[in-house]
Amino acid sequence: MQRRLLLTTVLALTALSAGAESPVVRPYAPPPASRIGGLMHISIVDRTNGAELPIYRHRGEYWVAGRPGARYAIRARNAMGERVMAVMSVDGVNVVTGETAGVAQNGYVFGPRERSDITGWRKSDSQIAAFEFAAAGNSYASRTGRPDDVGVIGVAMFRERQPEPPVVTPYPSRDEYSNRERRSEAPSSMGDARAKAAPPAGSADMAAESSAGAMARQSAPSPSLGTAHGRRETSYVGKTTFERASSQPDEVIRIRYDSRENLVAAGVIPMPQRWPRPSGPSPFPGSDPGYVPDPPARY
Repeated sequence: MQRRLLLTTVLALTALSAGAESPVVRPYAPPPASRIGGLMHISIVDRTNGAELPIYRHRGEYWVAGRPGARYAIRARNAMGERVMAVMSVDGVNVVTGETAGVAQNGYVFGPRERSDITGWRKSDSQIAAFEFAAAGNSYASRTGRPDDVGVIGVAMFRERQPEPPVVTPYPSRDEYSNRERRSEAPSSMGDARAKAAPPAGSADMAAESSAGAMARQSAPSPSLGTAHGRRETSYVGKTTFERASSQPDEVIRIRYDSRENLVAAGVIPMPQRWPRPSGPSPFPGSDPGYVPDPPARY
């Protein structure tokens, strides 16, 4: 009898599946990443629980959802077998110097395969002011008169210039001496042309990347987020010299952030599929599968 009942149940479930309507096909949404970057792996860490925040990709940009009042850190791991310099900015402000951020400014130098959490605004060689999600109006950038770039974290990475190997010049033969004497009598027009074609030493800083597709703040369900100048914490750092291989960054990472409510409203964070609720009372008001719970105890 027990075996027959089990068989009947299986057949009923099979018939139900065969007669059900085909599910709605939703566009594929790639799962969020936890870290991005090539030269360095960059992630955003919630310091309350130590977890790396999911990084969502939406319309060519990366986003993370922050919680007002939560402290966070920029976690960076050098993926190279050589030193790499990272110039970091939050809300358009250099996290080391407090200047309006530019790629030619000071940053942190990471040794080969080194990992570190950057937890706040650098105040001295031994202290930082913690990064803390807060209302945009209370962000450090807004309070210092720079509210235009609130809501973005940037990392510009530079490889180090390697020493050039010495050039070994072979000893010239007697015939080469005579050829040099004949060439020296003619004017060196080729040398002049090369000198004119050579670019001037140095180059201008990389132009700031224009913001693309800012969310409509009027329709945001909650206030947008920025990064506040949080409480002081102990954090030691040393100084070193670093010669960049190029005046332009080898890689730039930009991560935008806002509250979860705003990112859901903007379509950055996809909402889970839910059953449409019919008008009037619904026989299935909850869509989450489960079993019948015990009733509350009687008093």
